[in-house]
Order: sequence, then structure tokens, then C-alpha cells
Amino acid sequence: MEGQNIGYIRVSTIDQNTERQLDGVTLDKTFTDTCSGKDTRRPQLAACLEFLREGDTLHVHSIDRLARNLQDLLRIIENLNARQIAVSFHKERLNFSGTGDDPFQQLQLQVIGAVAQFERAMIRERQREGIAIAKTQGKYKGRKPSLNAEQIAQARQMAAAGQKKGDIARYFDISRTTLYKVLAVDTKKTT
Repeated sequence: MEGQNIGYIRVSTIDQNTERQLDGVTLDKTFTDTCSGKDTRRPQLAACLEFLREGDTLHVHSIDRLARNLQDLLRIIENLNARQIAVSFHKERLNFSGTGDDPFQQLQLQVIGAVAQFERAMIRERQREGIAIAKTQGKYKGRKPSLNAEQIAQARQMAAAGQKKGDIARYFDISRTTLYKVLAVDTKKTT
């Protein structure tokens, strides 16, 4: 039995266009994430990896759409290849078959993955430099606060009433870490 062609698409924001990724590739099923690729904890990536079966081919527009660091990239490719699942990166024109060990494919994967990781690090460095310049010029105001004063007061009331921090964080659609920071800053201001 011939395997299926499965597509994985990832964009960082809902404003970005998914249409250019895998355009013209005939796919049996597509999984799309709208989130950062900083790690592999992405709902559609998890669903895609679980869906894939022996003989399938995973199609991805480019390496950085699947993974942002070499360790994650290697782990995903090696796991899929061990399950006899091929991976095809269209932008880089790289194919990693799941049918045995090919030392040249491994070398390609490691070199391209290292270059992608280096490129991402350079982008972050330029971003930090740009922010530093903007701060010295008084143009950088930082990130918008996660909660306004009214929401902070409401969160404090909920916490004082004994509601679980995880429930409060979910209510405001923020992380628990952010909630703890907000509550701690607010507490310091009132004492």
C-alpha cells in the first residue's frame, strides 16, 4: 500500500499567509499551526506526527517551519525515519527517506539545520540591537501590559477569594507566570 502525502504548515501570526507554503503540492491531509516555532509544543504538529503512518511522506515548506533548532529538527526527522516516514522540505529541495540509513542525507540534515539555527540566532541578535537603539532614542515603549488596572484588581479579588491561579490565568488568557508577576507587582505597590 502506498503512503499518503501529508502537509505541515506553520505561520507565527494569523496575519501571515499560509497559501504560499506547499502551493502546488498535492496533499491528502494538511495540518496548520498558527504559533511560534520556538519549540515543538504545537497542537497541529503533535496531531500531524501522531497521524503519520509507515510509508507516508511529510511535506514541509522549509526547515524553519518544522523546527527552529538543530536538536528538535534532528529528533523529529530521526523519529519519522525510524517509523519509515519520509520528510520532504520543498524550499531547500531536501528529502529524507524513511527507508534506511543514508549518511549523505544525515550530513545534509545536520548542515542545513545548523545553518537555520545560526540564521535564527542572527535575527534575534539584530532584533535585540534594534530594540537597544530604539530605547536610547526613546522610541521603544516595550510590550503592552497583559492586563489593565481593572483586570489586575479583578485577578487580585479572585485570588483573595481562593480561586486557583491556573483558573484565573485561563480566565484572562495569560500564563500563570504572567499572573504571578502581575500579582506580585500589584502587591508591592499596595504595601
